[in-house]
Amino acid sequence: MTTAGLDPVIHPVKRLAAMSILANSHSVEYSYLRERLEISDSDLSKQMKALVDAGYVQTRKTGIGRGGSTIFAITALGRTAYTTYLDRLRGLLGGR
Repeated sequence: MTTAGLDPVIHPVKRLAAMSILANSHSVEYSYLRERLEISDSDLSKQMKALVDAGYVQTRKTGIGRGGSTIFAITALGRTAYTTYLDRLRGLLGGR
């Protein structure tokens, strides 16, 4: 089986899991995402930076300092990339 045609930004399992959560939510707080993915703050920051840099996710910050929060939401481009990824993956798995 080849991974040709699968988006290399989404393909890493942690990013794929994050995109799955975001695709099924209006928006998600940083702490919620970190807990669901069971990864460290630094790892989550690294994974989300790749998705933000690709234009697949947008961030919004609320509050200042310890009372602040980072909120993630999937963009229209991200939703398209995610659904395309899933379609191609299903094709590779023989589901289409």
